[in-house]
Amino acid sequence: MSRHLNQLIELTRSIPVPCWASGGTAAALHGFDGYTLKPPFHVTVQRGHNVHRAGHHVHTTDHLDRIDRAWAQGVPTLSPTRTLLHLAADERPDRLTAALDGALRDGLTSEDFLHRRIAELRRRGRSGIRPLIRALEGHEVTRGGHSWLEREFLRLVSEAGLPRPMMQQVLSKRRDALVRVDCHFPGTRLVVELLGYRWHRSNLDLQRDTERMNALMLDGYSVLQFTYRHITTDHAWVIGQLLLGLGRAAA
Repeated sequence: MSRHLNQLIELTRSIPVPCWASGGTAAALHGFDGYTLKPPFHVTVQRGHNVHRAGHHVHTTDHLDRIDRAWAQGVPTLSPTRTLLHLAADERPDRLTAALDGALRDGLTSEDFLHRRIAELRRRGRSGIRPLIRALEGHEVTRGGHSWLEREFLRLVSEAGLPRPMMQQVLSKRRDALVRVDCHFPGTRLVVELLGYRWHRSNLDLQRDTERMNALMLDGYSVLQFTYRHITTDHAWVIGQLLLGLGRAAA
């Protein structure tokens, strides 16, 4: 057992309340690319405990679900997924992307699980969510094809036995720009827009999206919109809305 690992174990044992290795320390324990185990160590305790350790970083959290806890090399630690979120709050984009790619490669987490935890933890205002989403989007660009959200929507449609929509279709025009939609069900006037990860839109984004929706509706299309959270956590409602939309489009 390495000297630094021994030091970390001694540190966690010296803290009289439950604690978990976190940040770069947890990343090193999990074997993330670019991280080595060395002091100063990062540990997390639940908020309300007055814990300080000279030369080390003690973070606090309001709540840590069991699913976000793990053990690595004999040390209680944040899970790989929660570690990525913790890193994302302060880490440089290139180092975060390297850690993400390595964690996915080594099977420590998955895109599906990451997105589902993001959808859940986002409600609690966790820092690090936006940078991690940007890293995931970059990962999707490098692999090509549809985004994770589009792939998940297609999976839901397939499992429900509904016809497969065409993706990224140009259907209309606003001012001098073409209107490309996320999903269009062939043979119908039904369009589905997936609102993606960026839940805060600028005024310019809002204006552009409004003009897109107006152009589609004036051309006779019916538009359904589903948020990131709908796709990750409310499958039955999404399918119910699609059935209604397809029924009306056929009628």
